[in-house]
Amino acid sequence: MKRLVQNKRGFTLIELLIVVAIIGILAAIAIPQFSSYRQKAYNSAAQTDLRNIKTVFDAYHYDFQQYPTF
Repeated sequence: MKRLVQNKRGFTLIELLIVVAIIGILAAIAIPQFSSYRQKAYNSAAQTDLRNIKTVFDAYHYDFQQYPTF
């Protein structure tokens, strides 16, 4: 009698659950870091904008010997 050998391919449910758990742990670590970097980028952009405004006001003062009035 010939015995049919079945090739089992694929992942078991346990392996898939472990992979999903590992990805969840990595995401839980990465998301707070990402939001922290995003906040630092916003702060840096705001500081750059303020420096640019100061430069424009200084140039205006240099040209007209007074600061602009609103």
